[in-house]
Amino acid sequence: MATAPLMPKATAVWLVENTSLSFDQIAQLCNLHPLEVKAIADGDSAQGIKGLDPVLTGQLTREEIAAAEADPTYRLHIADPKVRLPEAKPKKGPRYTPVSRRQDRPNAILWLVRNHPELKDSQIMRLVGTTKSTIQAIRERTHWNSANLTPLDPVTLGLCSQIDLDLEVQRAAKEKPVPVEEQGATLLPASVTTASKQEPEPTSAKKPGDELDVDAVFAKLKQLGGKSE
Repeated sequence: MATAPLMPKATAVWLVENTSLSFDQIAQLCNLHPLEVKAIADGDSAQGIKGLDPVLTGQLTREEIAAAEADPTYRLHIADPKVRLPEAKPKKGPRYTPVSRRQDRPNAILWLVRNHPELKDSQIMRLVGTTKSTIQAIRERTHWNSANLTPLDPVTLGLCSQIDLDLEVQRAAKEKPVPVEEQGATLLPASVTTASKQEPEPTSAKKPGDELDVDAVFAKLKQLGGKSE
């Protein structure tokens, strides 16, 4: 239920001129200060405002005004509207960009295209508030100022927040994941780096009976020496 009439001062002017309500009652109804209502009654305020009948607009009833005139402590209440209008939902559209930041949008678009190629045109439009034709021109290097563009982070420029950028990047990554071969070098998992290294077993292990026989070696050398003599 509404707590004040649609046009408070115009309603107060009409009530001052056409009823015997107290200043406090009119001030309470119209969300005004009693001194403002007194100034209206004295002609010091709202001189160019035409009074608005709250009965014709359906905001008050004759019975409500009569009850308040009979009892100075009675508080007036706005009548319930006969027709309830649905609440207007805000339309989803491109983000509004201040005039002082609009010249930085091409630089931000170039940064997004280079650093986040997985982002769709619709996501870039939501982030920096641009048009699809501008994004396409920057992608194809046909923008009128492409030679002077410098890639700049849109978060640093104040065109979007880091939270919004991260959210759009995560959405794009879920819809179109980057191939493994294009992800670049990555760190090995901890299970691999912390695993204990096992020494390789020798290819040819010695058998217990393969120790070197010293006496046999010296005997062979003596035989060789005797033949040479």
